[in-house]
Amino acid sequence: MNEKRTALLTVCLLGAFLLTFSLWAYLKPDDAFSQSERRKLTPKPNCTVESIYSGRYMSDFETYAPDQFPLREQFRTLRSLTSLYLLRQRDTNGVYLVEGYVSRLEYPMQEDSIAHAARRFDYLYDTYLSGTNCRLYLSVIPDKNAFLASSHGYPALDYGAFTQSLREKTPYLTYLPIGDLLSLEDYYRTDLHWRQEQLTDVAARLLEGMGAEAPGTFREETLPTPYYGVYYGYAALPMQPDELRYLTSETLEDCTVYNYETGKPGAVYDMEKGAGNDPYELFLSGSISLLSIENPNAETNRELIVFRDSFGSSLAPLLAEGYAKITLVDIRYLPSARLGSFVTFDKQDVLFLYSVPVLNNSETIK
Repeated sequence: MNEKRTALLTVCLLGAFLLTFSLWAYLKPDDAFSQSERRKLTPKPNCTVESIYSGRYMSDFETYAPDQFPLREQFRTLRSLTSLYLLRQRDTNGVYLVEGYVSRLEYPMQEDSIAHAARRFDYLYDTYLSGTNCRLYLSVIPDKNAFLASSHGYPALDYGAFTQSLREKTPYLTYLPIGDLLSLEDYYRTDLHWRQEQLTDVAARLLEGMGAEAPGTFREETLPTPYYGVYYGYAALPMQPDELRYLTSETLEDCTVYNYETGKPGAVYDMEKGAGNDPYELFLSGSISLLSIENPNAETNRELIVFRDSFGSSLAPLLAEGYAKITLVDIRYLPSARLGSFVTFDKQDVLFLYSVPVLNNSETIK
């Protein structure tokens, strides 16, 4: 008799829980955006006779339900904690956590991807640079796995072999090494990018290698809001946010940034985007295919063209002291074949500045 009562009580409690949770899920307002994942969440699908008979409603509902169920963020955190500390998995959601840093593995080395990147650089050289008086340079940015993965038993690239492979495929580029200047502390704990305030020595090395004036003196500022990087969302773990700091000076405050996508001028640091969903977009407004930085106080008429990914957004301002104009090109968004409509190549310094994660997954380079 007691067993029947226990079973009945269990069924009733489970039913009450499911009913309560279902009502909660149905009645709660939809969340429009996941700050931790930096993406829009799926809204509730429209329930119509047509969508039900076509099957579209249930298909859309299957996408909607995981995005909008109650306590979603708390359950994501519980799942990650269970995976790491109870099930003893070495990573969760594709990322791992050691020394207070969260990172996504970049392994193995994709020779085909390096070759694809080199072919796109070849196209730029053959189409726009060969036969000009441009001075051509290459620098490769290691990701933070270079300082984190192998020392903690995770598979890691041979970064020397990676760089050498690209150099051999692009012999027309003079290589400027920067990896020896970097360490784990130069990267955000919750994001893949490097910290601008740590890069003055990197900027000085690049400017020296290109024969340009060394960077000046900077003033460090800090965004008032905490910075939760992209890996914070992947990890879904309780972590302290980073601080996002940026370097400025009278020179940078006088510089004008021209955005070719909007056709409008702006500042080096986009404070509106710095207060948005991805504060790293503070640096030159984020993922822009083509923009230029003009320095009215330059003591030279030299120009620099940088083919770059998102790592270049935070480094480029530190190079402004040495040039009258810096043009930044992201051929992940602007196809190389269209570049001649916007840029004339003649006597500039040209720097190919790319991070290992982009070069090792270079299908995005056009």
